[in-house]
Amino acid sequence: MDRFIQIHCLTHYPPSNPNRDDLGRPKTAVVGGVQRQRISSQSLKRALRTSEEFQTALAGQLGERTQRLGDAIYDHLKNKIDEDKAKNISRLVAGLFGKIKGEKDKAPLQTEQLAFVSPDEKSAAFALADELLKSEKLPTEDELKKQNVPVLLTADGAVDIAMFGRMLAASPAFNREAAVQIAHAITTNKVDVEDDYYTAVDDLKSDATDAGAGFVGEAGYGSGVYYIYACVNVDLLIGNLAGDKPLARRAAKALVKALSSATPSGKVNSFAHHVRPEFILVERGNGQPVNLFSAFAKPIKGSNIMVDSITALKQKRADFSRVYGGPESAGKELNVTADTSATLDELALFAMDAIEE
Repeated sequence: MDRFIQIHCLTHYPPSNPNRDDLGRPKTAVVGGVQRQRISSQSLKRALRTSEEFQTALAGQLGERTQRLGDAIYDHLKNKIDEDKAKNISRLVAGLFGKIKGEKDKAPLQTEQLAFVSPDEKSAAFALADELLKSEKLPTEDELKKQNVPVLLTADGAVDIAMFGRMLAASPAFNREAAVQIAHAITTNKVDVEDDYYTAVDDLKSDATDAGAGFVGEAGYGSGVYYIYACVNVDLLIGNLAGDKPLARRAAKALVKALSSATPSGKVNSFAHHVRPEFILVERGNGQPVNLFSAFAKPIKGSNIMVDSITALKQKRADFSRVYGGPESAGKELNVTADTSATLDELALFAMDAIEE
């Protein structure tokens, strides 16, 4: 069985703004002395988790990141007991996942932080709430934690928690180290972010009243070939899934397929950036993982930046193999610019087979 699966993608985005900063402009990074457009790791992981591929292939085995577990528990209890006790139980059980907001807060059943909750943990939370209905006197939060109630689980079947990890500040023993690392996606080429000046017309306003627009705004955008890199620690993925190798294999297959289609949705209605990678390299092996972004430290220029980006990536991989005595990993390529190429299904199966049945 291989220790690591690595996935390298090159995807050409049209003029777009898939991931915005706090000012609404495209996120950027300066690399090689020039500005590149950037998509954050967090945004990519969100796109993967909510992708059709993940939702279909891993249905029922995905977690929920939420502050609203207490609200869900209250909805489960409200027709079974009086309102005050239902709220007290909801706050008590949700408090196992994080600090509850103050009683006078507008959302007094919610946790202050987002908690990544697995399906099994959510079911166990509901079951504990039902059990507490039978209590004449509710335990304190500390007393409940000392009872070792089976709500927080050290191993569960939530694939996205196993892949991307979680942190529970209130219960650090139940933190999960991520088995999948996703790098920030950076363009291989220099990008000058431009501004789109746009107007919105008031359809019911006559020219006699005012010939001007009803709204005037600006939106930043840019275009380029993004390098997207992901690394899977196979042993950690299996361990996070309590040794369930068939589920780990499904997870690896779903990850490759999702990376081929999932994109952050920022300003998608304005720019329709429905894109797919033109090049995907999947590697598996036991050698040290290598992010190949240094192939683009010098920005790619010219009229065919995709082909030149593919060439630079493959050359950088060959250079590492030559110098360090590789190749230390087997690879399979999808390349829409080549006459012969593996299919996406073949790449997904190649990744899946890194994990023995």
